[in-house]
Amino acid sequence: MNKKLGIIGFGWLGNHIAKKLSNRYEIFATTTTPSKVEDLNAKGYHSTLVSFPDELDSEIKPWEVAQELDAIIISVPFSGIRGAQILINDKRQNLLNFLGDYKGQLFLLSSTGVYPEIEQEFKEADKPAQEVESESFILEKFPQTNILRLAGLMGDQRLLKNYNISNLDLLVNHIHYADICSAVEKMLNNNSQSKVYNIVAPIHPNKEEVINAQKGLPYSGERATFGRTISPEKLISDLDFEFQYPDPRYFHI
Repeated sequence: MNKKLGIIGFGWLGNHIAKKLSNRYEIFATTTTPSKVEDLNAKGYHSTLVSFPDELDSEIKPWEVAQELDAIIISVPFSGIRGAQILINDKRQNLLNFLGDYKGQLFLLSSTGVYPEIEQEFKEADKPAQEVESESFILEKFPQTNILRLAGLMGDQRLLKNYNISNLDLLVNHIHYADICSAVEKMLNNNSQSKVYNIVAPIHPNKEEVINAQKGLPYSGERATFGRTISPEKLISDLDFEFQYPDPRYFHI
């Protein structure tokens, strides 16, 4: 009998995670649009219509199916906006209310944006989750939560060459969705609890290198040897993790 996985915030990444795991997990998903409820149900998923507004919503009750779920992945942005902290706190409280007293395995998809914009290599210990407002709020109630700090999401049509890009000499911190899915799958298998991982490709070319490679053009410049980079070494070491896409220059292949 398949286990049950909940995905709160079924967007682009949630869809890829569900595809990867739907042969082993029964998928329960939340979405904010009625039309998407029908689409998800047509795919064989179980969908719930719910949103997490910036104001406290007394109508939000605990997710009825939560206690049946083996794991829940939260893929909704909860980072603060300067000058709007009260609103963000209300939005977070809406999520906490929706989770009720859930006891199972829990994942919060965060971002490598929690690290400062300065030129150095960052590891998880440089910014403990308890010091990150957009991560600590859930740990207070659900200490079992795994925090996954995702680099820039890439893959499919999400390729650097398709965007208007500036500062071409800056090193990239990117991740292919397939490697996020594999990391989640491995952590589910291990029943990981209370972990914080950077999920980022280990190779950091600059933006121009990536764009040229994706356009099939040569790159004749020199790569900077130092910049703001995020290290995935803890993920690799703890989980014996191997990246399917270690180099952002080849995410399109």
